[in-house]
Amino acid sequence: MKQFISVKDVVNINALVKKALDYKQQPFMDKTLGANKRIGLLFLNPSLRTRLSTQVAAQNLGMEPIVFNVDKEGWALEFTEGAIMNGTTVEHIKDAAPILGNYFDILCIRTFPSLQDKEADYSERIIKQFIKYAGIPIVSLETATLHPLQSLTDIITIKEQMELSGSFKNKKPKIVLTWAPHIKPIPQCVPNSFSEWVNAWGEADFVITHPIGYELSTEYTNGATITNDQDAALKDADFVYVKNWSSFSEYGKVLCTDAAWMLTPEKLAASNNAKVMHCLPVRRNVELSDAILDGDSSLVTKEASNRVWAAQAVLAEIASSIQ
Repeated sequence: MKQFISVKDVVNINALVKKALDYKQQPFMDKTLGANKRIGLLFLNPSLRTRLSTQVAAQNLGMEPIVFNVDKEGWALEFTEGAIMNGTTVEHIKDAAPILGNYFDILCIRTFPSLQDKEADYSERIIKQFIKYAGIPIVSLETATLHPLQSLTDIITIKEQMELSGSFKNKKPKIVLTWAPHIKPIPQCVPNSFSEWVNAWGEADFVITHPIGYELSTEYTNGATITNDQDAALKDADFVYVKNWSSFSEYGKVLCTDAAWMLTPEKLAASNNAKVMHCLPVRRNVELSDAILDGDSSLVTKEASNRVWAAQAVLAEIASSIQ
């Protein structure tokens, strides 16, 4: 693996999942793999699980992680080609990225969409500029459109639960991605990425349900069944992934705040004793009820804990490719 930006960088999803679960059993089995290698974690927006889990994963492999909050500690970066820099930006990515490429062996980047300009956000120009100019492997810690480490974690969590239950030997799980209410506009990165990974994995019956107007880009959802009927979608579900996102077609807008879309035990009753997932942070009693989050159906804590093993599997694959 030369970089990790999306599922397209993964040759075999199940093999990567197995590697992650092996690390979960033996976190330090490759503790010298990253010896004498430095990994830089650059954050253009805040993070909790992504930052800490990637640091732990790197240390488990013997790497030295260095974290830098670009939005608070560094110069304002310019990403536009041919820019006349007489405004608020101080340093061009063409000057900054090659230096970072000399400082580090692997560079991890977390960016965030503006939710104002769909064309600019979906062009992914920020991470593409780092890829172009840094000259070293780049790992996405979330971008404007995708969150691949989260999605790998989600597949790991589902596979782990399937193996524990032992009831999926002769059938595919039914996985439902359901929209949930929120108090503010939220990006499409997590649902885009989850959809892309589940479809690429190809080992589930995948259903996406949301109110009218919340259709995601077909680039990521092709292969899924899509419905505006949440109750029908939840029927016989084995796994339910809950997430809010703002409109893609009316970019960044909140078109619906219907509290009836919040997942509750009553709604889950029609499922096949489904396990519930969410990437966190979660707005309790807005997106998900306390009864769900604190109940036996919730995989949310296990899911978040698996972030370490997802990151460790990816970093190990990349470290192995570095001479």
